[in-house]
Amino acid sequence: MGRVSKEQAQENRRRIVDTASRLFREQGTAGVSVADLMKAAGLTHGGFYKHFDSKEALVDEATARAFDGVGTGDRPGDDGDTDADTGEGAAKDARRAFVENYLSPEHRDDMAGGCPTAGLATDMARGATGSAARHTYAEGVREFARRMADDDDDGLVRLSTMVGALILARAVNGDPLSDALLAAARAEVSA
Repeated sequence: MGRVSKEQAQENRRRIVDTASRLFREQGTAGVSVADLMKAAGLTHGGFYKHFDSKEALVDEATARAFDGVGTGDRPGDDGDTDADTGEGAAKDARRAFVENYLSPEHRDDMAGGCPTAGLATDMARGATGSAARHTYAEGVREFARRMADDDDDGLVRLSTMVGALILARAVNGDPLSDALLAAARAEVSA
């Protein structure tokens, strides 16, 4: 079999990172083997090391990719409008809509496509403190809090309430407590 073009190699790498980003959020970094990842990406296991020195290097890049999708209209203010452009009421409406979506059963059930803050939290807690992935994750959390902030606070309580409720709701999914956790957090954060 011949060599792949530079463009095809770049496409293959993008496919690996995109697939890893979703699988890591859904199954955790330890739960996804290189062989399973490459199979899910439609590539051979042997090709992995042509793109990455190690699985840890992929975790770093996949974490960054997971946060790349955040901030493109799925959070309050992501459309580029500022409070000055939209008015304080519109900003609050955007935040309320974001909270409703974030703390919804649909988001709870979409672990692979959901929030990397919630989806990667336990992996980051178990990972090396100086890793590039952990640094990227911390920056993503800071940005999330900034976007949840208002004139009265820094957004950390809203962020903690939302992410904590989502993680707990996922952990008890299938029990009525799951929906109750989401509803309680929605009410608290929207108040």
